[in-house]
Amino acid sequence: MLIDPTSLRLFVCVIEQGSIAKAAELNFIAASAISKRIKELEQLLHTPLMMRTNRGVVATPAGKALLQMSRGVLHQLDDIYNQMNEFSHGLRGQVRMVANISAISQFLPKQLRSFLNQNPQVQIHLEEKISSEIVRAVAENSADIGIVTIASREYTDLSIYPYKTDRLVVITPVGHPLGQFKEINYIDTLDYDYVGLHTGSAINNQMLKASEAESLPLNMRIQVTSYEALCSMVESGLGIGLMPIDIARPYIKASRIEALPLLDSWAHRELKICVRSSDQLFDAAHHLLNHLRTT
Repeated sequence: MLIDPTSLRLFVCVIEQGSIAKAAELNFIAASAISKRIKELEQLLHTPLMMRTNRGVVATPAGKALLQMSRGVLHQLDDIYNQMNEFSHGLRGQVRMVANISAISQFLPKQLRSFLNQNPQVQIHLEEKISSEIVRAVAENSADIGIVTIASREYTDLSIYPYKTDRLVVITPVGHPLGQFKEINYIDTLDYDYVGLHTGSAINNQMLKASEAESLPLNMRIQVTSYEALCSMVESGLGIGLMPIDIARPYIKASRIEALPLLDSWAHRELKICVRSSDQLFDAAHHLLNHLRTT
């Protein structure tokens, strides 16, 4: 008896949701039907795959191993379908891409536009994630190409390529006391409240690391999910912030905020491209990788 991909998808969904009922609702199928499929999987593999706890359904050790393998197999099956479907419609390929907010805001719009102008039959699916999630997505084959600020050492089997550099500045409301300085050290800003990006972002992590190194508190008054929102909050006087100078420039020119260069070495950042292996990429993804590295 062969393993049914549908059963694998339902098993993955149950573990991710922590509930058979939730998985049933998401997949428009009866909970009893999911239970039957999972029981058949357990009988086929001769081992329990999940157990019920007071926190919901969790995977057994065997279930965790199957979960990891299933994600890779299911992504490969999706790739087969997508690539063949593209050929049947005359398309050249699809590329699954994940990137952090800095890459999406600064560099990718022009690069993707020029790439798609040259390759109009390619489809690019771009999703924003924090750097740690980006590396995981590429490692687990749920994305072909990732762009991060700091590549995790956890995934040593990934190929990492240089991408772009940027520089962080402190942004303040017009007329803020820090405006008397031409440049500043991060430690000298910690007397003021900060507006930060969402938890887990590379900038937030670096701010926390630098604050802890000085044994000083970081007063994160508000957290937002975009640079535009960060500028608006700072402009309103709700705090100061950190962001790349190239993103801040339009707001500075409009006299909405002021910016101070940071003297700290970590304010100069290197963004990286990560892939599992360039040899494993389909043609569309391989061409996009080369385009990102050379433009």
